[in-house]
Parts: sequence; C-alpha cells; structure tokens
Amino acid sequence: MCGIAGLFDLRGKQKAPAGMARKMSEAMIHRGPDDDGYLDRPGLSMAHRRLSIIGLSDGKQPISNEDGSIQVIFNGELFDYPERKAELESKGHCFRTHTDTEIIPHLWEEHGLSFFDKLKGQFALALHDAKTNELILARDRFGILPLYWSVQKFEGTEWLLFASEIRGLLASGMVPKVANPLGLNHVFTFFAVPGPLTCFAGVNLLPPGCYLRLRPNEPIQERRYYDLDFPKQGEEEFPAEGKAVAEYERRFVNAVQKRLRADVPVVAYLSGGVDSATVVGVSSKVLGRPIPTFTVGVKSKWYDETEPALLTARHVGSTPHILEYADRDVRTAYPDLIRAAEFPVVDTSSAALLRLAGLVRQNHYKVVLTGEGSDEFLMGYPWFKTNRLLSGIEVVPGVSIGNHLRRAALRFTGQPMYPMSLIEAAQDAVGGQMGWLDLYGLMSLNKLRFYSEPWKRELVGRTPYLDLNLDTARLRQWHPLHRAVYVGAKIMLAGHLLASKGDRVAMANSVETRPPFLDEELIEFTNRLHPHYKLRRLQDKFILRKIAEKYIPMEIARRPKKMFRAPLNSFYLNDSTAPHWIAEVLSEESLKKTGYFDVQAVQHWSGRIAQIRRSPRKTSIEMGLVAVVATQLWHHLFIKPELCSL
Repeated sequence: MCGIAGLFDLRGKQKAPAGMARKMSEAMIHRGPDDDGYLDRPGLSMAHRRLSIIGLSDGKQPISNEDGSIQVIFNGELFDYPERKAELESKGHCFRTHTDTEIIPHLWEEHGLSFFDKLKGQFALALHDAKTNELILARDRFGILPLYWSVQKFEGTEWLLFASEIRGLLASGMVPKVANPLGLNHVFTFFAVPGPLTCFAGVNLLPPGCYLRLRPNEPIQERRYYDLDFPKQGEEEFPAEGKAVAEYERRFVNAVQKRLRADVPVVAYLSGGVDSATVVGVSSKVLGRPIPTFTVGVKSKWYDETEPALLTARHVGSTPHILEYADRDVRTAYPDLIRAAEFPVVDTSSAALLRLAGLVRQNHYKVVLTGEGSDEFLMGYPWFKTNRLLSGIEVVPGVSIGNHLRRAALRFTGQPMYPMSLIEAAQDAVGGQMGWLDLYGLMSLNKLRFYSEPWKRELVGRTPYLDLNLDTARLRQWHPLHRAVYVGAKIMLAGHLLASKGDRVAMANSVETRPPFLDEELIEFTNRLHPHYKLRRLQDKFILRKIAEKYIPMEIARRPKKMFRAPLNSFYLNDSTAPHWIAEVLSEESLKKTGYFDVQAVQHWSGRIAQIRRSPRKTSIEMGLVAVVATQLWHHLFIKPELCSL
C-alpha cells in the first residue's frame, strides 16, 4: 500500500506550481517510506510514496505502458495480477517489472473505462492518458483505500487536487483549513464519515466503486462503476446447506490464498471472535505453517478477549503478540488517532488498533490480514437480531408500531425526544426501518444534548441519510435484512471500520491491511444467498460458523458475537489521572472558541456521567462525550491550534 497525490489543471495546460506535488506527497511519507516517484506533464503533476510489498526491486512509480503515453500511480494491491498479466502478455503486451501496478496501463489500453471490471482487489489510483489528455481517479469497490479531492482556484486557473489523505491536500497551501458542519454532523449521526462529505469545507471523499474523469475545459464527471446488489425479495438463492457451505468455503479459502501473495511476510490480527480466528486458521492451513498473530488485550473484564484469542493461537500453533491496553493508553493515543484519521473518532477501540499496527511494524512486518466485512455481510451485529424481533410486531399496514415503542422507550429512560417526522424521514431515505437506525439513533440523541443553539438550528432538522444519495427504489425491492447489509456497508464499513480502524491507523504505522472477507467473488456469492444462510433464527454468521469448525476450536466457531471495544469512560473529567488536554479542550473558553457545543450541557454531563448506572442512556451519553472531546481535539489539530497545550 502506498500514497498518491497530484494536481490537474481543469482549464488547460498551465504548468503545475514547482514542487507542489512533492510537498503533498511528503506530508504522507508514512504511507510510503520506502521510495518516491514523480511525473510532470503540461497541466499535470503527480507524486507517489511507496510501501514496497510486491516487486521490491523494480516497482518504482509512476509506471507506464510501452511508449510511456499512459502513466499510473497506484495505492493498493491487485490480488489476481499474475493471471491478468499472463492474459495481457498473450495479447502482445510487454512488461518490464514484477509489480501488480504494471497491469493497469495495459488494461486501460485494452478496455478503456471498462477496465474496472478487470481490477480486482483494493486500490486508489490515478491514470493519465497523454493521447487524450484525460485523468482518471478511482477507488476500489468497498472503500478499503481512501482518495480525497478538492477544486481550488490558484494563479489564474482551476486545479483539481487529489491525495490519499487530506493532509496531502492541506500541504499544497491551496486548500483552506475550514470546518464543514455538515461533515461533523455525520460524526454525530453515524459516528463515521462515509463521504462524499468530509469534515473539511471544500474537500470531497470519492465514494467506493466510483471514479472521476477529468478533461481540460470539460465538467468533472463522477461515475459509479460498481455497487453492491442483492436479488429482489423472494428471488434469493436457496441451495442445499451442504452445497452452500462448500461453495462459501471454496471462495473464502481462495480469497485468503490470494491475499497471502506478497514479497514480504504476512501476519494477521486475532481477536476472540470467529471472523479473525477463521482468517488465522485458513491462512495457517494455506501456508502450511502458523501465521504470526497480533492481539489487543484490553485491561477490562468487560472487553478483554485475550483468552479466547490465545485458544485459537494455540490451536494453529502460532506464537501470539499481545498488546496490553488500558484507559490511560486510550487517552495517550487519542491525539495520534485523530491525526491519523483526520476526523473525530468516537470508537475508542480505534486507538487500540493504532497501537496494534505499531506493534506489527515494530516486529518488522508490513502486511496484516484482518476480519473486516464478515459482520456486515453475514449479519453479525446484534441489531440485525433486534430488527428481526421488532419486525414481527409491524402487523398493521401503515402503522409503525415499532416507532411508537421506540419513542416510549426514550421517554421511559429520560432521553431527548426527536420529532417523529425526522425518524420517518431517515427510514424513508434508506428504504425502511432497520437495526442500523436504532444504533445511529442512539448516537444522534447527542445532537439534542450537546449541540450549541446555532448548530441545532442549522443541523438538527436535517436528514443526513439524504447526503448518501441512496437509490431507495432499488433498496425497497430487497429483503429488509439485505437493505440493512447495504446501509451498513455504505456507512459503518466504509466510513469507520475501513478508515479509522483500518487503513488510516495502519498506514500511520506504514502497515497494509488486507480483509479477505471483502473479496469481490465472495461478496457476490454471499449477497445472492437468502438471509437464512446468514442469520438462522438468532444465530448470526451461520454459514461462516459452519466452515470455521474445520479450522479453529469449536468453542470459538460457536462463540457469540462480542463487540470489540475499549472503555468509553476514558475521558471522564473527574479522573485525576487524565492528561491535561482533555480538561483544556472541554473548558468553557475552548468550547466557546469553536462554537460547536453547548458549554453548560457538556460540563453538566461530563461531571455527572460517572454516577449514572450502566444502561443504553449512559452508553448514549458516553458516546456523545467522546464525540465532543474528539471534535474539539480535531479542531485543535487541524483547524486552529488554540484549544490546548498539545
């Protein structure tokens, strides 16, 4: 995995400012400490930072076709590149390197824009064709890798700037550091930033499965080349159980096998759950030896999964690396986490994964397999079960009994109350009620608790789901559980798990993550199956657990889902061991400087939260306080360093 950056003159062929692309790439040196490369053409400048994993000796970028007319910079991995390379060679294409990137310009020559069908893996890329003077910017199907862009006027022309991280755009000096309230509102809606909005005004995140096509003096074209799809309800595939399990296993083993392809050693994250454990078990089987494993040991009886992880490690014969992690580590790591993610992160376990990636790097590894994607596509989260139970009471046509029960529960527990119209607008925007909305609703209550009056007037009445531009007519044709899978993949997977728990925290330590569950062929097969194979009554990930029994201990294969979390109470102000910056960003002076939050509300709840009994209400307030702290910290680190002494 690497980092890419560049500028394209949207009006003609003005020469890019000297050294600017280099400056942008050097701001992301952590993404590629091994090498760099640059390209300057009329109206174009591109830069590349390289983390060498495949083709170690000859993979320097940009990489071109035979005559140099097509130039590519690439971040990611194309896991079937040996097969694609052989196909291209049979058609007369000549290769000079051993890197997967080199197949891209040749695929463009053969297929043009339809070359996306041939790009299988995880990637963000920039391709320039000198013959047509067009630039293609693209991102992989699921959003494993990031790509940001912005249009800015500079020296008499309009430039489109792009980079793997926002810091690359900011390093140009063209992109102003201005907060985007609509993007920050996504944090308090989804505790994720799924895009295309970001927390920075004028900065866009290219959505997964999309590309930009740029030509001088023509409008920017944003197009989708891929989207998740499901059969219409009632048309899902329902093969015999043994056949379905065997086919899932074949595809999953193949996905793992391809992601073990590298010219450097590959390791794996290991928690106490079935997802990462199955990745470890299958990887060890494919390799013919135990794969090295890395585990977070959270020092809390509620969250520690060390023992079940060690059970899997012993089963496959792996020597585990354990990172011990406590409240003080969350607080110490949080500034580094926000710097890495570039948006306010609510999930405190992301800080643990930042440190875990550091442990991987300290042990001289660059590539790690992860379990992301399983819970999303195999209905592993508890709200899938909750939604199934609640859907059973929606028996009166046109009357949403579940919504009335939800509002009654809010009243009973003393929560703030949203108008029913906003709840229904959110449901309408995603094609109907689903478990994700209950989870996001728990977070959204904090807008009513903590937003300042100006923010409440501007933001509370909005329906952020409309920002996602979902095709609700298509969603309504699917099984309700498949709608929930789709929305979770669009928001939580792409906007959080693959970002602040994936690429951003790993690449801050120059480590590449590879999630086998996000293999294109595996996902397409999984999505065609009836939900019966994913959520059997209240047994989640049914088909995965069936194959897991062959590779890992039975008690892990059948172990109930346990959310990987670090404690949310790490930022309590009455904790005498808390670092000074927490009290500073939550001070009356700092809260008034940003103007985002109600000073009295923040100070009231931060002083009371430790005395509130554990409950959904307490969890909601804790999540809100973490979001307030993270947003204030983000403002200090990226917008204006005026809130604390960090």
